[in-house]
Amino acid sequence: MNRKKKTAAILLTAALGLALSACGGASRESAGVPSAASAAESEASSSVPATSAEPAADGGTLVVYFSCTGNTKAAAQTIAKATNGTLYEITPAQPYTDADLDYNDDKSRTTIEQNDSSARPEIRGSVENWAQYDTVFLGYPIWWGTAPRILDTFVESYDFTGKTVIPFCTSAASDIGSSGADLKELAAGKGTWLDGKRLTADVSEADVTDWLKELGVG
Repeated sequence: MNRKKKTAAILLTAALGLALSACGGASRESAGVPSAASAAESEASSSVPATSAEPAADGGTLVVYFSCTGNTKAAAQTIAKATNGTLYEITPAQPYTDADLDYNDDKSRTTIEQNDSSARPEIRGSVENWAQYDTVFLGYPIWWGTAPRILDTFVESYDFTGKTVIPFCTSAASDIGSSGADLKELAAGKGTWLDGKRLTADVSEADVTDWLKELGVG
């Protein structure tokens, strides 16, 4: 073999070796085996915390309450603390005055409203992110043996589908009676409504926890 042919053979052999090496590298990556460079990139990226574009719904607890004298508010705050829930106060567009709350006056605002089953006092504001809550506590005082009409307004304003609803009330003597069932009816039966309970303004977290266990949600 002359010198030119020998040189050409050597160059051809070297070229074939390089081609085979390149094909081998490609086949390793296609099989999921990272190269040294891609492994370094993977290790670097794994040290960066993952972020989410949108916060996930926490399926949390909402404690809704209406309170004029502060008793229901105090009970609601205890429930929220015991359940790590979010508080929402039902605020009337037209606040109730002391004269409005005079149950001895046949012409007081509350007397007129409670005697009118179609009364729907207007609410100021609304619940944000309603859909994210799975459990809703619904608190109110007992007026004329039932829930204030503003609770009717609230219940008719939201869709309780898929939610567990737990009514609670505060009162000097009256029990919760049929008020929870009445509100469920206004909600068109949507949601799972549990038995309600009368609470005191100074109810303890331990009492709330025991109550929730009795209901099977604690």
